[in-house]
Amino acid sequence: MWCPKYRRQVLFQGVDVRLKEIKIEVANEFNSEIVEMEVMPDHLQLLIDVDPQFGIAKVIRYMKGRSSRYVRQEFPWLKSLLPKLWTNSYFVSTVGGAPISVIKKYIENQKLRIKNV
Repeated sequence: MWCPKYRRQVLFQGVDVRLKEIKIEVANEFNSEIVEMEVMPDHLQLLIDVDPQFGIAKVIRYMKGRSSRYVRQEFPWLKSLLPKLWTNSYFVSTVGGAPISVIKKYIENQKLRIKNV
Protein backbone atom coordinates (compact mmCIF):
# COMPACT_ATOMS: atom_id res chain seq x y z
CA MET A 1 0.00 0.00 0.00
CA TRP A 2 1.26 3.47 -0.90
CA CYS A 3 1.96 5.76 2.03
CA PRO A 4 3.49 9.27 1.94
CA LYS A 5 6.89 9.66 3.56
CA TYR A 6 5.79 10.97 6.95
CA ARG A 7 2.49 9.13 7.40
CA ARG A 8 2.37 6.16 9.71
CA GLN A 9 -0.34 3.55 9.46
CA VAL A 10 -1.55 3.54 13.07
CA LEU A 11 -5.27 4.27 12.84
CA PHE A 12 -6.55 0.74 13.45
CA GLN A 13 -7.08 -1.70 16.37
CA GLY A 14 -9.75 0.48 17.96
CA VAL A 15 -7.95 3.78 17.38
CA ASP A 16 -10.16 4.41 14.34
CA VAL A 17 -13.37 3.81 16.31
CA ARG A 18 -12.26 6.08 19.16
CA LEU A 19 -11.23 8.82 16.73
CA LYS A 20 -14.71 8.83 15.24
CA GLU A 21 -16.28 9.16 18.68
CA ILE A 22 -14.02 12.08 19.61
CA LYS A 23 -14.59 13.88 16.30
CA ILE A 24 -18.38 13.59 16.71
CA GLU A 25 -18.14 14.83 20.30
CA VAL A 26 -16.17 17.93 19.30
CA ALA A 27 -18.44 18.64 16.32
CA ASN A 28 -21.48 18.57 18.60
CA GLU A 29 -19.82 21.00 21.03
CA PHE A 30 -19.30 23.48 18.19
CA ASN A 31 -22.79 23.14 16.68
CA SER A 32 -21.30 21.38 13.68
CA GLU A 33 -22.38 18.19 11.95
CA ILE A 34 -20.15 15.48 10.54
CA VAL A 35 -21.91 14.54 7.31
CA GLU A 36 -19.39 11.84 6.34
CA MET A 37 -16.19 10.51 7.89
CA GLU A 38 -13.78 7.80 6.82
CA VAL A 39 -10.70 6.75 8.77
CA MET A 40 -7.91 5.19 6.72
CA PRO A 41 -4.86 3.58 8.34
CA ASP A 42 -2.78 6.77 7.88
CA HIS A 43 -5.27 9.66 7.67
CA LEU A 44 -8.93 10.56 7.85
CA GLN A 45 -11.35 12.51 5.72
CA LEU A 46 -14.28 14.54 6.98
CA LEU A 47 -17.22 16.21 5.32
CA ILE A 48 -18.37 18.59 8.01
CA ASP A 49 -21.00 21.32 8.19
CA VAL A 50 -19.49 23.97 10.46
CA ASP A 51 -21.35 26.76 12.22
CA PRO A 52 -19.84 30.01 10.84
CA GLN A 53 -19.86 31.43 14.39
CA PHE A 54 -16.98 29.10 15.29
CA GLY A 55 -15.20 28.64 11.97
CA ILE A 56 -13.52 25.60 10.49
CA ALA A 57 -10.03 26.39 11.83
CA LYS A 58 -11.19 26.41 15.43
CA VAL A 59 -13.20 23.19 15.05
CA ILE A 60 -10.30 21.37 13.38
CA ARG A 61 -7.82 22.63 15.99
CA TYR A 62 -9.99 21.26 18.81
CA MET A 63 -10.61 17.98 16.98
CA LYS A 64 -6.92 17.40 16.41
CA GLY A 65 -5.86 18.47 19.89
CA ARG A 66 -8.43 16.47 21.80
CA SER A 67 -8.16 13.37 19.64
CA SER A 68 -4.36 13.35 19.91
CA ARG A 69 -4.45 13.71 23.69
CA TYR A 70 -7.20 11.15 24.33
CA VAL A 71 -6.06 8.54 21.82
CA ARG A 72 -2.44 8.61 22.98
CA GLN A 73 -3.61 8.22 26.61
CA GLU A 74 -5.96 5.36 25.76
CA PHE A 75 -3.58 3.58 23.35
CA PRO A 76 -0.10 3.92 24.90
CA TRP A 77 1.51 1.83 22.14
CA LEU A 78 1.06 4.87 19.85
CA LYS A 79 3.62 6.84 21.87
CA SER A 80 6.38 4.44 20.90
CA LEU A 81 5.54 4.81 17.19
CA LEU A 82 4.89 8.53 16.92
CA PRO A 83 6.19 11.60 18.73
CA LYS A 84 2.75 13.16 18.06
CA LEU A 85 -0.41 11.93 16.35
CA TRP A 86 -1.09 14.82 13.95
CA THR A 87 0.97 17.38 12.08
CA ASN A 88 0.03 21.06 12.22
CA SER A 89 -1.28 20.96 8.67
CA TYR A 90 -4.66 20.05 7.22
CA PHE A 91 -6.53 20.58 3.98
CA VAL A 92 -9.89 22.37 3.85
CA SER A 93 -12.04 22.99 0.83
CA THR A 94 -15.56 24.26 0.47
CA VAL A 95 -18.10 22.09 -1.25
CA GLY A 96 -19.50 24.97 -3.26
CA GLY A 97 -21.91 23.85 -5.97
CA ALA A 98 -20.98 20.17 -5.86
CA PRO A 99 -23.81 17.90 -4.75
CA ILE A 100 -23.30 16.63 -1.20
CA SER A 101 -24.13 13.10 -2.37
CA VAL A 102 -21.12 13.12 -4.72
CA ILE A 103 -18.76 14.28 -1.96
CA LYS A 104 -20.15 11.68 0.47
CA LYS A 105 -19.71 8.93 -2.13
CA TYR A 106 -16.10 10.02 -2.74
CA ILE A 107 -15.27 9.83 0.98
CA GLU A 108 -17.07 6.49 1.41
CA ASN A 109 -15.06 4.99 -1.45
CA GLN A 110 -11.63 6.01 -0.13
CA LYS A 111 -10.97 2.76 1.74
CA LEU A 112 -11.94 0.74 -1.33
CA ARG A 113 -9.66 2.81 -3.56
CA ILE A 114 -6.70 2.45 -1.19
CA LYS A 115 -7.18 -1.31 -0.83
CA ASN A 116 -7.10 -1.70 -4.62
CA VAL A 117 -3.86 0.27 -5.09
